[in-house]
Amino acid sequence: MPASRRRPIAHHIVPYLFIAAVILLCIAGFAFHNWLNPTPPATIAGKAWVIDGDTVSITNTHIRLEGIDAPESDQTCLDAAGKNWPCGQNATRALRRLIAGRELSCAERSKDRYGRLLAVCRLPDGVEINAWMVREGWALASGFVKLYEAEETEATAAKRGIWAGTFTKPWHWRDQHPRQWGGKKTDD
Repeated sequence: MPASRRRPIAHHIVPYLFIAAVILLCIAGFAFHNWLNPTPPATIAGKAWVIDGDTVSITNTHIRLEGIDAPESDQTCLDAAGKNWPCGQNATRALRRLIAGRELSCAERSKDRYGRLLAVCRLPDGVEINAWMVREGWALASGFVKLYEAEETEATAAKRGIWAGTFTKPWHWRDQHPRQWGGKKTDD
């Protein structure tokens, strides 16, 4: 075939490039729509069972209260007089008293590295239990963002809960008292 009759190769590619461009625009539009309209967080509601000072269970789903870290159930602290007291058990009791059999509504924020649900939970009257535990001195603000830093400052100044004496921060206490499950250390 003479060179003058051959179609340039670009003419064969143009329809495919057009289709690829349309597909990419559709994908970008879908992504932009989802960015502007994110899926609301999942909410779990129901009667809650208190596991410890920063974990509850609703319908067999363990929920870790996001942004807080309470003393472990078997952790002890020192009161103002230097006497040991079961601060972990007291933190758990404080959360049980606060919930008092009422329903909780927990908005999922994410999952931790163990796959546990991290959530912010509220009572029917609107009380956010994550903030309450820190404000009352039964838990510390934790995480990168420190959502409850103001509540911790308030509890510290008022010497509420564990702030009335001295204590080991829960994450340090876990390092000093590792649980062994299958040979792996956990950090709850």
